[in-house]
Amino acid sequence: MKKTLFLSPPTYDGYDGGAGSRYQCKREVKSFWYPTWLAQLAALVPDSKLIDAPARGLSVDDVLREAKDHEFLVLYTSTPSFANDVKVAESFKEHNPEIMIGFCGAHVAINNEAAIVASPAIDFVCDTEFDFTIKEIAEGKPLEEVVGITILKDGEPHFTGKRPLIENMDTLPWVAPIYKENLVTTDYYNGYMLHPYMSLYTGRGCKSRCTFCLWPQTIAGHNYRTRSVKNVAAEIAWARDNFPEIKEFFFDDDTLTDNRENVEALARELGKLGVTWSCNAKANVPYDTLKVMKENGLRLLLVGYESGNQKVLNNIKKGILVTKAKQFTRDCHELGILIHGTFIVGLPGETRDTIEETIRYAQEINPKTIQVSLPAAYPGTFLYKQATENGWLVAEEGNELVAENGVQNSVLHYDHLSKEEIFEAVDVFYKRFYFRPKKMAALFFDMCRDWDVMKRQAREGVEFFRFLWGRENAV
Repeated sequence: MKKTLFLSPPTYDGYDGGAGSRYQCKREVKSFWYPTWLAQLAALVPDSKLIDAPARGLSVDDVLREAKDHEFLVLYTSTPSFANDVKVAESFKEHNPEIMIGFCGAHVAINNEAAIVASPAIDFVCDTEFDFTIKEIAEGKPLEEVVGITILKDGEPHFTGKRPLIENMDTLPWVAPIYKENLVTTDYYNGYMLHPYMSLYTGRGCKSRCTFCLWPQTIAGHNYRTRSVKNVAAEIAWARDNFPEIKEFFFDDDTLTDNRENVEALARELGKLGVTWSCNAKANVPYDTLKVMKENGLRLLLVGYESGNQKVLNNIKKGILVTKAKQFTRDCHELGILIHGTFIVGLPGETRDTIEETIRYAQEINPKTIQVSLPAAYPGTFLYKQATENGWLVAEEGNELVAENGVQNSVLHYDHLSKEEIFEAVDVFYKRFYFRPKKMAALFFDMCRDWDVMKRQAREGVEFFRFLWGRENAV
């Protein structure tokens, strides 16, 4: 077995390297998600090491100390971070010319030929699900015989063939023990989870067809494959007992509620464990299922509303009705389930009027907290294809997606709506949602109930204003 290092590479301060798609920019408040995909690889390779440089605040020089101690380096990359990650790989190669280096992630899966020739430091790039691909390479299998990678052969890109997606998810070992050995739980936080929290997956894939969503269109597919309820519950029980500091478990499946029978069964097992948990959900979960989830420890749902305009939702194939989403939200409020709502301004069909409609919609449904993003047209998505064909895409290179200060750039424009107007709409949205007297009062009273919450939200408030200031100065 090769001595292996799994690395979420250092990049600009505040860049969230852990989330499934490596979120494309700095968030409104400094946030970090667990590097679950890399942890899953580490769980398959005995005696390997996992370093999450962004979350630990590590520099390139810090991680280069590991170069000569390892034979195999795997980096998790993304479209906006790829150029930076190549430089990190080249530095490792300079320090240890014998080290084998592979890249994984959606960006290299889609742009495999361009990625493999991007630098001589890269020995291979992975295709779709790469768990057992990496395991075979770590075990010493020659690259030419490993299915699911692109290598250079006679100086030209050579794809070794498609590896089937994993059907039996229980064949994957737990990630929680890898977290225990390699990570510091207090490094991971965001504006809506209890701190410290822990995130992991119960399955992969998403039945929805949202045109902008990266992972189902590039890596995991649209068939939602889940671990058994018994397997997930056993890992949570282990994590509960081995991480007494954890206050909340978050299931980072694209849409945990896609399989309602499964999520109700899982909820009941989690209820027996006495843990607090949260998950991603679509705004169409029926009241009875929500009730089962709430009665068994559910605290919060992360919900992608995206827009309050039905035509825009239809354009992005969201598969949800605004009326249904409103009823779902009322049900959550009635049951005491908190919601972190996510919205996107500038999607196909967006106008000044639809932006106004969505802002008013967000105010009406009133989730506890929100995230407002710009569309990120990643290669491999239907949105990217649509944008290039229609001339909407004004920038597509990774280094153009994010400004030097970490603020997301507006990369789409329309004849009737400029990229500058789309960019500025994010600030307007945030201010009009949060700077309402009733919303500010509610947040203030939350702070008053808990000193730790007060300290944390005061810090996040400062970060949020800095975020808005940074955006205003990036225009």
